[in-house]
Order: sequence, then C-alpha cells, then structure tokens
Amino acid sequence: MTPPQRRRRRPPKTEPPPKKDGKDPQRLYVLTGAADQGQRAELDLVTLIVARADPPPSAQPEQAALLRLCTTPLSVAELSAYLNLPYSVVTVLLTELLTAELVQARNPIVRQALPDRSLLEAVMHGLQKL
Repeated sequence: MTPPQRRRRRPPKTEPPPKKDGKDPQRLYVLTGAADQGQRAELDLVTLIVARADPPPSAQPEQAALLRLCTTPLSVAELSAYLNLPYSVVTVLLTELLTAELVQARNPIVRQALPDRSLLEAVMHGLQKL
C-alpha cells in the first residue's frame, strides 16, 4: 500500500511589490521627468557641492535633503550614496538647484595645475635655511 501523495501549495502569482531601495524606475522618472534631459550641469563624481541657502518650502523632498546634507562640502558621489539614488538622478536634481542658485559647485583640482615637485622642494629648502 502506498501512502497518499501530498500536493504542494503554491502561493497565488502576484506582481512583485515596488522596490524600496530607490531604484524603482517609475519613481526616478517622477523625480527627474520634468527636467530637460539635454541640459545637465557638468558634474564629476568628485565635484564638491556646498549649499548657499536653506531649502525653500516648494522644494522636493530629495532636493531638501540635498540642501541639508550640503551644509559642509560633499562630493556628488557621497550625495548619491547618502540618498541611495543613482548618480544620474542626483546630477539632474543638482542641476535644478544650481540654476536656482541654491548650491555652489566646486570643481576638483586638476593634478596638472599643481606646481612641480622640484619647485616645492626648493621652496622647502629655502625656508629651512631661514
């Protein structure tokens, strides 16, 4: 005599819930959909952003969070990580803030613009002789 076979219950198929990690494409489009996609500010990952003013009442929650974070200089990469938003979305939000003159962007120092090491050593030796 064989025992009766059990049938496994399968949960009904439903749509997966929207992602909570900020990667939902519809949410990202809502954040950046009204912006002109062709006119973004030239921001590098290491460009420092500093807030010039407090967030206005009409600002989006993400823009207000950007302004609160930027009381001290932070790079665009750090802002993207803190807000858990993609770099491209953060650049669109920052472009809007830059055009409204609520933030200031400071470009990174280009390595070629630094003085030659031999010049710095000569200055250092000259100061030591004083």
